[in-house]
Amino acid sequence: MIGQMNFATALAPLDSPVMAEFVENLYKINALAENSAGFIWRLMDESGNATSIDILTDPKSVLNVSVWRSVDDLYRFSYHTEHHDFMKKRDKWFVSTTMRSMALWNIDEGADMPTPAEAFTRLRHLEMHGPSDYAFDWAGAKHFAR
Repeated sequence: MIGQMNFATALAPLDSPVMAEFVENLYKINALAENSAGFIWRLMDESGNATSIDILTDPKSVLNVSVWRSVDDLYRFSYHTEHHDFMKKRDKWFVSTTMRSMALWNIDEGADMPTPAEAFTRLRHLEMHGPSDYAFDWAGAKHFAR
C-alpha cells in the first residue's frame, strides 16, 4: 500500500468567495477518489472531508492524507481523472511555495492508517533528505515504492 499526503495554505479563509470553487468541489473530487480503482482510505472529519482538521495552527492550511493499493492507482486518479483538471487550478486557491508539499511512502499490510503527524514527519524527511525508502516523491516512486 502507498500513503500519500499533500498540504497547502489557502489564499483566503475557506468560507471566502476566493475559495468557493475549491470548497464546492471537495465532495465531488473526494467521491471520485473513493470510487477510483485502488483507493483504500482517506483522512476525514465528521463533515466528510479534512478541511476542519487543525494542522499547524493555521486555519488556512489544508491537508489531504490517503492510502492507495499502489502508486499506479494513485497516479491514475491524480493525473487521468477530473482531479487533474481541478489540480491545475490550484494557483487560484493556494499560496505558491518552493517547499515540498507532497510525500509518498510505503505502508505495510495490516498497519494503522497514517496520522497527520506521521504524514508531516514523512514530508519533512523528504524535504531534508530527498527521496528514500522512508518517503519519496513521484520521481522516487519508481525506485522506492513496493
